[in-house]
Amino acid sequence: MTQVPATVRTRFAPSPTGFIHLGNIRSALYPWAFARANKGVFILRIEDTDEERSSQAAVDVILEGMQWLGLDHDEGPYYQMQRMDRYKQVVQEMLDKSLIYPCYMSSAELDALRERQMANKEKPRYDGTWRPEPGKTLPPVPAGVKPVLRFRNPQGGSVVWEDKVKGRIEISNDELDDLVIARPAAPDSDSLIGTPTYNFCVVVDDMDMGITHVIRGDDHVNNTPRQINILRALGQEPPVYAHLPTVLNEQGEKMSKRHGAKAVTQYRDEGYLADAIVNYLARLGWSHGDDEIFSRQQLVEWFNLDHLGKSAGQFDEAKLRWVAQQHMKTADDAMLATLVREQFDRRGASLPAELAAGQGDARLAAMCALFKDRCATTVELADWLAMYVADVTPPAQELAEKLTDAVKPAVASLAGRLAECAWEAPAIAQALKDTLSEHGLKMPQLAIPVRLLVCGRSQTPSVDAVLALFDRNVVSARLSV
Repeated sequence: MTQVPATVRTRFAPSPTGFIHLGNIRSALYPWAFARANKGVFILRIEDTDEERSSQAAVDVILEGMQWLGLDHDEGPYYQMQRMDRYKQVVQEMLDKSLIYPCYMSSAELDALRERQMANKEKPRYDGTWRPEPGKTLPPVPAGVKPVLRFRNPQGGSVVWEDKVKGRIEISNDELDDLVIARPAAPDSDSLIGTPTYNFCVVVDDMDMGITHVIRGDDHVNNTPRQINILRALGQEPPVYAHLPTVLNEQGEKMSKRHGAKAVTQYRDEGYLADAIVNYLARLGWSHGDDEIFSRQQLVEWFNLDHLGKSAGQFDEAKLRWVAQQHMKTADDAMLATLVREQFDRRGASLPAELAAGQGDARLAAMCALFKDRCATTVELADWLAMYVADVTPPAQELAEKLTDAVKPAVASLAGRLAECAWEAPAIAQALKDTLSEHGLKMPQLAIPVRLLVCGRSQTPSVDAVLALFDRNVVSARLSV
């Protein structure tokens, strides 16, 4: 079992450049679960340095999705654009220590260099033209040009780390060129320091925030050796890294908006329970033995980095619905009643007085208890319960087939009995039995037309239990044929 520091500090650091989908939010779930499992600290950091693509609307969706899923953060949200002064301070400190240097190579010169390298079948990379070295004469500084600032990457040796997913990774420093860590300053600026770049900001953030474990997508693996070298140049030891394999869509492509991924909040609007999404996502790259269905509390109790999957997880909507059904079956009925009420509010449905909030809560919860086993979402549950909220229209052909002239007298007899009996399932069941006996019918011959008339459909749970949750007057009216 992996040893962890006394205080675990993890982070989720999304870029607010679009909606957040399930593949993104898994990179929040795992560091959240690891922090909670180790009584640590979970930090939310918004990496908004891409000013053209970042938006407050995207930030709001991130916050909304995390709140719905219960992925509460202990610190933040921190915004990188609000920390620019800090980044520039660290850049200046590195300049003072000659850890970075100005590079005046123009974009055109850099492009020409890359073309030559590719023509020679070499890896395109900056060649260190402006890197100061003992005894080296640098080119003359071009007039009126603001330089980029490059990190003096170590030469020789390797960057090595034990990734919690991928195992030992070793990258030769000779494969890494000198990374640009600050763009050119404005032409009228007295400073050499322009806007710091993403890789550098991440390093300063992880250092300042004391991050002990970086759990993120494996699209960041190539950034890691550069970030480790910068951290070490600043006198810091790197955190533990766990690079998660990609989440694929059902077609085997990387999950993305372009490939049909849905916003996390859409699953909420479609009526999935948050705990079901958390359960499903947790299993999409992590396991605890053969356990498929578990609570949020069990996830926190069990979660560690030793059982992260090494291969890409593939989204499967049928599996998600199965997980959702299992959670619906055990969900608290009062909680479901609240969510179903919200679904009816979205539809603009006016609930009858007996289901109004407050006095109708217990009745609505009882309805949820009766029908939840048949549902994967609260939208489906609301569909079932619509029979209690609004008039129903039975399928005409099916009703004509089931409500025959031979059955109509029995329906009338049942209506009479129901008008007089105690309004509870056992008494309703007895009324059904007495009517069957009186007319010499079998249960389906009477129960199906009753279901069609009262519920608008031929399949429901036990008819006595279903009828008992209606207002008696509604049942009487619908049985009047």
